[in-house]
Amino acid sequence: MTHEPRPALLRAALDAAEQGWAVIPLRPGDKRPALHGEASCPGIGDCADGHRKWEQRATTDPDRIRAAWATLPFNIGIATGPSDLVVIDLDMPKSNSKKDTPSGVTTFKALCERTGHPVPTTRTIRTASGGRHLYFTAPSGVRLTNTAGMLGPLIDSRAWGGYVVAPGSNVHKGAYTAEGAAPVLQLPGWLLDALKPLQKPTKPVNRVLPNRVGRYAAAALRYEEGNVASAPEGQRNAALVRAARALGRLIASGDLTRDEVEEALSRGAETSGQQPHEYRSAITSALNWSIQHNSGTRRTA
Repeated sequence: MTHEPRPALLRAALDAAEQGWAVIPLRPGDKRPALHGEASCPGIGDCADGHRKWEQRATTDPDRIRAAWATLPFNIGIATGPSDLVVIDLDMPKSNSKKDTPSGVTTFKALCERTGHPVPTTRTIRTASGGRHLYFTAPSGVRLTNTAGMLGPLIDSRAWGGYVVAPGSNVHKGAYTAEGAAPVLQLPGWLLDALKPLQKPTKPVNRVLPNRVGRYAAAALRYEEGNVASAPEGQRNAALVRAARALGRLIASGDLTRDEVEEALSRGAETSGQQPHEYRSAITSALNWSIQHNSGTRRTA
């Protein structure tokens, strides 16, 4: 007698919806959406007033979920944006990777240690490949989108424009299962800072500092940028943290702006050969620490 997977998958889809997470059907045994595309849109139902993409059609309506999962044993996708979720996706190395390639889980633990933060204990899903999905409540007032490798190799994130395969789903590699019963935490501030999109300047960047910047502050900025740029491999992160903490004092005193310091340190880090995922969180954490510990040094007119 063949086991019928539809009741279990329907229950998993309803469980997700009960938590306020909008779901979409994924192809049976697959991770791809089972919804029609624009080219084959029938123009009825959800699309009666024009084609609606999968993110717009994600739902928490139990009646709609029951109707969809009554037809086929669909896997479950959670649309992260409409669900007010940010999911950190810690992947496993590909089969053709070097044997010593660290997994996303290992790289994320190293990132937490390097930036002085504990590994968050939040709702965690083990993926079919052996990776992990870390669920967080999305911050209010900030619209995060998907990222790939921004935090480190084999670390992606899913927010607006993305979805994750929900626990209870099965693919050829195995099942997606919940690890423990930890609640979903708010996205930590340091991760939010690291995932925020870089602000693009509205005009070409002028590397000549404005007249308001004093000689000492200007010299300190150039000196620390040079230290970061010339740091040898193996000492780059330490040099970056030292420079950020030193310049954070000048932000707290009002001699430099945070944008000026972040721009200079990022430039120095890239000159030394670092990638954004290697230096962004270090700069953010070190500046936050320095500004907090020197907040009483702001000069008065």
